[in-house]
Amino acid sequence: MPVINNPLPERDRETAGAALQATLADLLDLSLVAKQAHWNLYGPRFRSVHVQLDEAATLARDHADTVAERAAALGVSPDGRAATIAGTSGVPTFPSGWTKDGDAVEALVHALSAVTGRLRKRIAEMGAVDVVSEDLLIGITADLEKQSWMFQAENRA
Repeated sequence: MPVINNPLPERDRETAGAALQATLADLLDLSLVAKQAHWNLYGPRFRSVHVQLDEAATLARDHADTVAERAAALGVSPDGRAATIAGTSGVPTFPSGWTKDGDAVEALVHALSAVTGRLRKRIAEMGAVDVVSEDLLIGITADLEKQSWMFQAENRA
């Protein structure tokens, strides 16, 4: 029995909780990838990309907090530990060391694409289970797809 009670049936709570936990891991990892790129960036577009990476990291981190709190409200204990993130995230790995601005932008485009693709699958599963969590995931997907558009525009000539 969960510590926090919620009106969702146990099976629906477990399904929603699994989707929220997977989203939490993806968002926390995305925030770390954006920060890694932010700290190791160089190139002629340093300033604008540096600021944009910070915005993406903050957005991902803020959404992660909202997702974790939604899971807790459902009576599902959120797990944001480093080992859990490393073992379950669907975000592509980011290389170590200095990263040229265009390469960092391209890496973020791929990371955002991976996260939004996984989110869209979870949204499809969530409708019949928990419309509140579905709505949350839809909003997050919209925000991340907006970030993807902005990063893609950075590398188009």
